[in-house]
Formats: sequence, C-alpha cells, structure tokens
Amino acid sequence: MLPPAAVLQWDVFCRVIDNHGDLGVCWRLACDLATRGHAIRLWVDDARALAWMAPAGNSAVQVLSFDDAAQAVPGDVVVEAFGCDPPGAFIAHMAAANAAGAAVPLWINLEYLSAEPWVERSHGLPSPQLAGPGAGLTKWFFFPGFTRRTGGLIQETDLHLRRQAFDARTWWTLWPVKPEPGERTVSLFCYDSAPVEALLDLLASQPTLLLACAGTPAARVAAALGSGLRHGYLRALLLPYVPQREYDRLLWACDINFVRGEDSFVRAQLAGRPFVWNLYAQHDVAHAQKLQAFARAFQAAQTVPHWDALQLAWNGLAPWSTAALPDRHRWATHSKHWAQALWQAGAAGGDLCSRLIAFVAGRR
Repeated sequence: MLPPAAVLQWDVFCRVIDNHGDLGVCWRLACDLATRGHAIRLWVDDARALAWMAPAGNSAVQVLSFDDAAQAVPGDVVVEAFGCDPPGAFIAHMAAANAAGAAVPLWINLEYLSAEPWVERSHGLPSPQLAGPGAGLTKWFFFPGFTRRTGGLIQETDLHLRRQAFDARTWWTLWPVKPEPGERTVSLFCYDSAPVEALLDLLASQPTLLLACAGTPAARVAAALGSGLRHGYLRALLLPYVPQREYDRLLWACDINFVRGEDSFVRAQLAGRPFVWNLYAQHDVAHAQKLQAFARAFQAAQTVPHWDALQLAWNGLAPWSTAALPDRHRWATHSKHWAQALWQAGAAGGDLCSRLIAFVAGRR
C-alpha cells in the first residue's frame, strides 16, 4: 500500500469498440492500481460487460459513464486506453488549467501490446498537442511490452501466488463436464476469422475435451460437431461468459489454450501453459508483423517445432495443411519457462502498473 502522500486520482478512459478486450484490459488496470492504494475513476462508454466480467465489482473503482466526464474535474493522471480520446470538454478543462499556470494531470495514451522493435523506441515519448481542445498540453505514449525498455505486462501483485495455490483437480469438480483419464483439455477463444472447423478435425484425432468460451463463433463449433457436440475423439462444452478471475483459472487448468486479442493473450502466457494466439486481423495485414515479432521473442531461447507454422495457419497467414500441434512435452516446458521469466520480471517491479506508477512519478 502506498503512503497517503503518494495516493493519486487516476481517470482511466475506455471505449468498447467491437469486442470486450479493451474493457478487460482497463478493468484489470483499474483494479491493480486501486490495490496499490490509488483512487480510480473508470470512464466507460458501455460498461454492460462488467456484469459478467466482474460481477462483484470493486469498491475501490468508480465506474462512470464516458460522456459524464465532460462535467468532471480531472484528477492527477489521465489514461486514455488505446487512443480512445477523452471527451473534448474534459480535455478542455486540462488545457484551461494549463493556460492559467495551474497543475495539470499527466496525460497518457496506453497503447496496444506488441513485441515489434519500434515499441522500445516509441515507449515514453511525448506527443505535444498543437491543435484541438488539448492544444498546449502534452500526451505521453506508454507501450506494454516484453522488455525492460517497454511498459511491461499487467500482473497483479498476488497473481503468482494465486497461480501456485491453484488446484486443477478440485477446480474441475465444479464443472458439469470433467476430463476423463488420458483426455487432454483445450480452451478455445478466437475471432470469427479463425479456421475453427479445421482445428476441430485436428483435435479429434485423440481424446480431447474442448471448452469453447463465449465470444468464440459458437454456432460454427456447434454446426461442425452436431447436436452431441462430439467429433471423433473430441467432445466439447460451450461455455457462457465467465468472470475474469474464473477465466484465469480456466487457462491454468487446460493443457492448451487458444486465445485472442490482448487480455487473454497475456493471461495465457502468465498461465505457463501451451497457447496459440489469434490476432485481430487488420486490413493492411499489419497483424502478420506483430505475430512474427512475438514469435521471434518467444522462440529466442528455445525453438518449439511446428509452433510458428500453427500460429501462421491459425491466423490465415499460411495454408492450414502446414499446421500441426507441437510436441506436447517440449511445448509445455518452454511455455512454463517463458511464464517464469515474465513472473520474475514482474516481481522485480517490471509489471505494467509498477512501471506506469514510476513513469508518472518521474514526470510529476
């Protein structure tokens, strides 16, 4: 817990575009900051998903309507997630204070996660505002990442302890469908663009329990498997939306996790289990460079054969005929080592919230 003098008022802004990932990241960020003693206002344009994402809420996080921020007095730090731009009137309040010589909040644009080399060069750079309601102010770029020269990853201070204390056998007893002896468990969370049917065929070659998360194209899974949700040696369970912390446990419990976007991608890595990443497809195919950059980082210490080809095929960047599941033991060992490196970095103050707090302190 921070001493009282260090407590700051944070305004975190989030727009929900077409998926829930942005809100997922912002909620984790807001809760982590609140746990460290800060006062948090989370301004969201559509907070309905929090009903299932965080049903218990968080008494230390105020969830407020995005548009109502126009009448609010800015706090000490303003974080706009992924360049969502706070309401113009809210920014104008900051600009007016600046023009009057008064203290103004530190304005941060929390960007998307990437392992691309340019992220290190761009992280922490100022962006002077020359026009618009924020003219005269400075916005700062803050990039999450995997190296010391980036903003790190969101890791709650108790995350590793919760992961270590997790008992998968007990957890599975709470579910209506449980893995049978010798049956591998696979979680599936992907975009509509993913070759779901081809994956089901691949998994059906050996005993597999598939848990298809809400947000996955469930209709395609159901159509491919039929009313019994079975195909070959594969059987499936279609899950409802589950709270974030329950989804974390799902990742810890499964042998392989297919994840998408950013929030589930980070949590899958921290789970220390084999994972496959489905990126949000961009019209200029920029996601291919993003995938390749992460693949280079992930494979740098030890190569997992077939992992690159599987990733490319799963993202429509290579023919599915090139896809194969990596050796399970080698994949699992490497994923565990990768997670351990991330945990160690976080424990040493390299997690996103620690670096964000230090970034703010260095510029106030």
